[in-house]
Amino acid sequence: MKSLESLQIQLSRRALIGSGALLSAGLAFGAAPTRAASSVGMESGWPSVSALLDRYVTQRKLPGALATYGWGDGPMAQIARGTEGFDDLTAVSANSLFRLYSMTKPVTGMAAMMLIDEGKLRLDSKLADYAPEFAQMQVAVDPAKGLESRPATAQITIRHLLTHTSGMGYAGITPNKIGAELFRLGLLPASISHLAIPGVTSPVPTPGPDEFLRRAATVPLLAEPGTRWNYSMGLDVLGIVIQRASGAKSFAAFLQERLFDPAGMTSSFFQVKKIDTERLATNYGLLGGVPIPIDRPANSIYLDPVPFAFGGGGLVSAPADYDRFQQMLVGRGMVGRKRIMRERAVALGTSNLLPAGVSTAGTMANGSGFGAGGRVGLGAEEGLFGWSGAAGTVGFVNMRIGLRAGLYVQFMPPETYPLQREFLAATRDDVLVRLRR
Repeated sequence: MKSLESLQIQLSRRALIGSGALLSAGLAFGAAPTRAASSVGMESGWPSVSALLDRYVTQRKLPGALATYGWGDGPMAQIARGTEGFDDLTAVSANSLFRLYSMTKPVTGMAAMMLIDEGKLRLDSKLADYAPEFAQMQVAVDPAKGLESRPATAQITIRHLLTHTSGMGYAGITPNKIGAELFRLGLLPASISHLAIPGVTSPVPTPGPDEFLRRAATVPLLAEPGTRWNYSMGLDVLGIVIQRASGAKSFAAFLQERLFDPAGMTSSFFQVKKIDTERLATNYGLLGGVPIPIDRPANSIYLDPVPFAFGGGGLVSAPADYDRFQQMLVGRGMVGRKRIMRERAVALGTSNLLPAGVSTAGTMANGSGFGAGGRVGLGAEEGLFGWSGAAGTVGFVNMRIGLRAGLYVQFMPPETYPLQREFLAATRDDVLVRLRR
């Protein structure tokens, strides 16, 4: 097996998590779907996507891959290829379990929208109202050089946490002294592997929620709150805030009671039970194009208790479950005949919430707006909302035409293959064919 030092070269934490947040442009679909497009439910309706998954699996770039689609509240179509691992004969299915990583962020965002709708949070509430640890933040003078700082002139708000404009960094992702300090303090809100991979896994355990906030507040911000888009651990902090504001036992308990149970999401959790390991896909690190297992089901790091539910990247879920979450979005808060969220809360969460004057130009959200934990399409891409994950997954909806879609694979870092971009392009091509009929 390749050395862990060699593996580190390609599996930097920045590559694993940072680049996995891609949802690229080019998803303008035009008019609303016709009756024929709305009724699509069979694999034959998605020839470009089917060919794409066939290619990756037959060439053994991946052991398996699955795509999901649906229109409005209609049935989910799925395209499944291969198995849950190269040495696992279990066929990939809509009930297989995948590490979602940053596809957790829109879930956390919608949880916050529930509390905003109920008046328990406000978009422009100060973070310090719920986490006094952040009342007197400092801003780094030059984060490329060191931690020297000055007092912040503005307060972090809930809006800032939702839209990555808080000024916070991301451990190992932010490429400067701020990211390095977060890493040194063990502020790593994501589980990767039991393997000791330098620069990716840390010998410092991630602390519990209260200590996580206390340590996080000691690290200077990259910029004044509300002035710049910078990918961050804001959604992880927000998950803890949701727990405090709601009075729930934990953020995981809040999601279970308010979202997962009502929506019929029976396979979404932050810790995998031993009984469910047979459904968990193997996660691979790609080294020189060779897939190396970094998290196998039998001894997965996701079997371990977590210090707290990571709102920015901690969920494991089945495609059928995440599709129900997407059904709720395109259904304006409804799953079937059951209301999970108020329509106005979904509308607000899928709209552009960026502070005035903030641009995403030159960032991984380039050219877009940003809503409750997900990219928001502007102009020709109006209606688009979603985000992707560090292990190659993609999830998005188009609210304007009622489309929901997802890609489920497990490999890191995701930019090693152009699969995420190819999936979005193939989806666009197949949808446009249906809309033109």
